Amino acid sequence: MAGDGGIQRTIGLAGATSIGIGAIVGGGILALAGVAFSATGPSALVAFGLNGVIALLTALSFAEMSAAFPESGGTYIFAKKILSVRVAFGVGWVVWFASLVAAVLYALGFAAFVVLALREAWVLGHGSIPALLESRWTVSALAVAATLGFTLIMLRRGGGSARWINLAKIAVFSLVIAGGIWAVARSSGAEMGAHLVPFFPGGTAGLFQAMGFTFIALQGFDLIAAVAGEIKDPGRTIPRAMVGSLGVALAIYLPLLFVIAAAGAAPGESLTELARSNPEGVVAVAARRFLGEFGYWLVLAAGVLSMLSALQANLFAASRVAFAMARDRTITPRLGHLDPGSGIPPRAVLAVGGIVSLILLVVPDVATAGAASSLIFLVSFALAHYLNILLRRRLAPSSLPFRVPGFPLVPLIGGTACMGLAFYQSVSVPAAGVITVMWLTLGAGLYAFRYAGRAQVFDASAEGIDPLLVKHRGRNPMVLLPVADPANAGALVAVAQALSPPGVGRVLLLSVVHPPVAWQEGQEPASLLEMSAVQREAMTTSFARGLAPESLMTVAAGHWGEIARVARLHRCEAILLGLRSIREESADPDFNEFLSTAPCDVVMLRAPRDWHLRATRRVLIPVGGKGSHSLLRARLLGSLRRSVELSVTYLCLPPPRTPQGDLNRMRGLVRSRAEDEMGGRAEVVFSPSPDPATEIIRRAREHDLLILGLQHGQAGRRAIGAFTLRLARETDCALLVLGRKTR
Repeated sequence: MAGDGGIQRTIGLAGATSIGIGAIVGGGILALAGVAFSATGPSALVAFGLNGVIALLTALSFAEMSAAFPESGGTYIFAKKILSVRVAFGVGWVVWFASLVAAVLYALGFAAFVVLALREAWVLGHGSIPALLESRWTVSALAVAATLGFTLIMLRRGGGSARWINLAKIAVFSLVIAGGIWAVARSSGAEMGAHLVPFFPGGTAGLFQAMGFTFIALQGFDLIAAVAGEIKDPGRTIPRAMVGSLGVALAIYLPLLFVIAAAGAAPGESLTELARSNPEGVVAVAARRFLGEFGYWLVLAAGVLSMLSALQANLFAASRVAFAMARDRTITPRLGHLDPGSGIPPRAVLAVGGIVSLILLVVPDVATAGAASSLIFLVSFALAHYLNILLRRRLAPSSLPFRVPGFPLVPLIGGTACMGLAFYQSVSVPAAGVITVMWLTLGAGLYAFRYAGRAQVFDASAEGIDPLLVKHRGRNPMVLLPVADPANAGALVAVAQALSPPGVGRVLLLSVVHPPVAWQEGQEPASLLEMSAVQREAMTTSFARGLAPESLMTVAAGHWGEIARVARLHRCEAILLGLRSIREESADPDFNEFLSTAPCDVVMLRAPRDWHLRATRRVLIPVGGKGSHSLLRARLLGSLRRSVELSVTYLCLPPPRTPQGDLNRMRGLVRSRAEDEMGGRAEVVFSPSPDPATEIIRRAREHDLLILGLQHGQAGRRAIGAFTLRLARETDCALLVLGRKTR
């Protein structure tokens, strides 16, 4: 079964749960237990428990969103579906960064545990530590080796669960917990009580401090959403996998913290002091206390396995976020390539592995970046709660595969808690906020100057193809259709239906009645009779096509000025005009003023009397210049593709003596434009010609529809130029002329 972007859905419940377990279990508890005990003593157990509740609330919102939109990309996909592609880029950019940095941290954690194990073994056998084991480059080399190793594995097999690692580390943690329980059972009640008192040495402030530092230890369930496009039966599998992976993590974390608190310190020793003197190794020291050297080595083994599985999960998720963004053109489309045989995005996998390896080699200290990663995840979790609320407002709950119980309390409480922890993180580690802002600034620059154009065109095409995307974003676009001629009412209504997504958009039929010069009592004005006939014809045609437009009749002396006023009043996204003769209208000063000042996009249709949109198959699009109408054209073509099979030809007619470099640049531009607007399902023709108009007229005879763009003159004013007039005069097929709103 194919998921999004052509990726096959091959991950079942066990595999999806394993991804979450791999990302959550192990690394966080080993790295942050000492911090928690230092801040709040034995009540670290409460801190992790409260964080578990917040994480569960967040996982429920993630599960509803991911089941509704089972595509790879996680929070990036949620933002794209509910808000806009611009916001989605910002979200995806920082979440991708957070996953990359998390991978760096776990790669370094793996290397640190390996070096620690080698040092312990070397000391036992030789007594002194060689300089090689003290070198930073040893840690970096081990971290890069692990990263590249998993990169190669993902290129060959694609899957991201590494179940054998998960089973091994769960077994190791179970042994440590069992040993701790055995030690607690052997101790007296007074001895255990001495370890657990005082339970809140840091008070409420210490408890909240521990929660802020350690919440990230439960991050990882969101990686299931990041690979949702590869999960089978996502509506059922994703919620179960998220809750299940969190349940396994808490089933390990809480007993482990309890046995460390109850039996990890020596008699007369304070657990808080032990944690402060050895924050990174408190779990290993505690295991040595009740299991001897065997326990110490068990924790080292758990550390190596935990870091490996978390590294692999974050590399896998980061590659899928990159693939999703590249597919939407919000980063370089090259990363959106999918291998047809394996269903793996190899370029995205290689890019992620290469970036993580580069960071490992050039950045010696990533602690602050790690804090930024935690901050970003918390903010993205809060955003997911907010998006979940928006989704419920815009879609019927019955249409959702999975629904959060206790809505809206769950997303409200969860979102507030995540934002509170994020605020604490930004205050306690100000540099994390600085790094986040710097990364966002870099991304904003790249998006604005490099990717925005293609991303917005591709997104406009997606909106045209999928009306639900418009609905999810809370938009209700209106197309204004002034009707004055019953003969072309049917053709206009058909195009308006294509421009206005069914069930989401609205069409407003407008009739402008000119007031009579002299009124005769008992005699109905001819203009009113004519408008009534036009409205009746337009409504009849609309009902026949399953469209229920709104109707408005106004009285005004100025036709074009009234159309502009109504469009502005109703905040229309587009005005569709039916023009039998563009030549005649172009000579009207009022019409030209309307074109240059209309408050929205303008689409003009000139169609033969027997023309039907549903019969349109062959579309000719002359292209050149900067493509200022690509956004509107992409939305229109996407809308047309909903109802008809199109054969689209993009025709580029450069001058015969155009330099080769310019020709190559133009070819690349037109091909990318066709790819973004039609998804590659279009023919691109390059034909140098000294007379482009004649060539277009000749080729138009073989097509059903010709699509042109209005010229933009001084100050961006739209106008019908001589080139468009000639094509309108000498072609017989249907003609659509597009004019984007002047920004």
